[in-house]
Parts: sequence; structure tokens; C-alpha cells
Amino acid sequence: MTVMTLIDAIREAMDEELERDPRVFITGEDVGERGGVFRATQGLHEKYGDTRIVDSPLAELSIVAIGIGAALTDLRPICEIQFADFIHPAFNQIVNEAARFYYRSNGQWHVPLVIRSPYGGGIGGGLYHSQSVEAFFAHVPGLKIVVPSTPYDAKGLLKSAVRDPNPVLFFEPKKGYRAIKGEVPDDDYTIPIGPARIAREGRDLSVFAYGMMAHYTMMAAEKVAREDGIDAEVIDLRTLLPIDKAAILASVKKTGKALIVHEDNLTMGYGAEIAAVLSDEGFEYLDGPVKRYAAPDVPGVPFSHPMQEYFMPNPDKIADAIRDLAAY
Repeated sequence: MTVMTLIDAIREAMDEELERDPRVFITGEDVGERGGVFRATQGLHEKYGDTRIVDSPLAELSIVAIGIGAALTDLRPICEIQFADFIHPAFNQIVNEAARFYYRSNGQWHVPLVIRSPYGGGIGGGLYHSQSVEAFFAHVPGLKIVVPSTPYDAKGLLKSAVRDPNPVLFFEPKKGYRAIKGEVPDDDYTIPIGPARIAREGRDLSVFAYGMMAHYTMMAAEKVAREDGIDAEVIDLRTLLPIDKAAILASVKKTGKALIVHEDNLTMGYGAEIAAVLSDEGFEYLDGPVKRYAAPDVPGVPFSHPMQEYFMPNPDKIADAIRDLAAY
């Protein structure tokens, strides 16, 4: 096992997949000699060359369109969208093309495409470098949506995404790129796309989160356990589509209460779907209301650092939401 950061684990996953399978290549803005704006591809251009680490024009639509075309010829593209905020020009390619090829061809065409993108706030990026976009795409059958929160999961899930025969959107919490560290096996391994992870066993209530919020929720759970004696179970969803309903329902069946935490705006955010699953299929297990804690419904993360801190969920705010639910 080696202790590494989240970004190091992502880079190592891509390096290993490039070496394992000559069909794998990476394309995106500044992924070549510069190594990407967050250095996710640092050193890979020198190792694999121009034909496998391909700098693209500043045109997200074409990045994804090239990825789809390459995937249809049995290559294994990893397309980097520099910030999740920039993915919108490629929305048609992702939703109308990549997600539907397998269905519209009656299973004859696969699109083994990975789209990586850093998402979320907390770095002072303002409106156009801080968005959470996962809820837009989690509505689309034919896509898989993965959001890791640990280096171990990031590496194992990214390797699974590269090997998946159909499109995977892999959103990475950029606030955690260097803030989150953990042990990663030295040997080759994968983590299946789909199952959630019990990050912390608990008996009093269940908290569901993903990405940076899963990391913060673990900190909040330890805080309320230490200060208030509240034993919160933390479920790191890891995969947003498909949804691991079994894990969600099993946890609430044990604890009787549910809190859903995400960084995106509250209204129509991904947490609403988890709340609907619990209301529809887990109502008999509930001893209190299903609660959500998320960012406020404003157009984006403010640039001002004090306002950004007001906007962003953090461990202390999540701890307060846990206390409020525990009091029911």
C-alpha cells in the first residue's frame, strides 16, 4: 500500500491503463506537456507521446465528439473536460449520442468512453469554475455517473470506467485533489461501478453523500460522535447512476433516519432522487423525516471567499444537520 493524494491516484490509474491497453488514449485541453491544469496527466506525455496524450483545441464539443468516434472504432478514449462548468457545449454529444448508441443500435454498437472532469467549489474559482453538474446527467439512461471521495476508490473506479464498454462520466472533487489522502494498493485492482460503500458504521441515523461531501461527512460524523454521542452511519454513494438502492434501504432499515448531503443546489439536486427512493421503497423504516442538506439555490459559488464559505457545506454545517435530525 502507498499513501497518495486523490489526484495522484487518478494519474496512476490512467498511467496503468495506458500501459495495459494500447487502445487507451487521453485527450483534452492542456493534457500534454503541461500535464493538465490540475496536473492530472503530468508526466504522461513524456512517457506515451503525442499519439496517446493529445492536446485538444478549446472546444469541449469536439473533445467529446472525437472521443465518441474513437470509441466506436474500438479505441478507449479518456476525455478530460478541464472544469465541469465547461461540459455544457458537449451536452448534446453526451446525451443524444454517447448515451443512446447502445440502445439505438440494439446492442450492436458500444461507446467505451470515459469523460473525466473536476467539479465543485472551494478553490475560489467563482461562477464558472465551481459548478456541480452531476444531477443533469444522472437523469440520462445509458450513462454511468461516478464520483469518488477517496484515493483508493478513485483509482479502482477509474480503471473500471476505462474498461467499461459504455460511457462513464467520472466527476472528481477538485477541492479534494490534494487535501484528501489515503492508502492505495500497489497491485492492479478495480472497484465495480454501482455499489455504494459503508464508510462508517452507525446505529442512530444514516447520512448519504458522495465526493468531497462524503469526506466532509466522515469528519462531521466523528465530530458528533465525540461531542454528542450520536452514532451516524455514513454511506459513500460513489456511483450516482446506477443507484445502489439496496445499500440505501439497508442502511435506513437499520437506523430509521436519513440525511442526504450534496454540494449542488438543493432544489432538484441529486439528493431529491435518494429522498424519493426512501419515500417510495423505505417509508416503513423511517422514524423521522428524510432531510437534505445542500448548497443554497443561487446561480453559482461566489468568488468572494467569505461568500464562498457561506455557500459551501462543510463539516461543521453537516454536523449541525446531523444533530438536528437526531433530535427528532
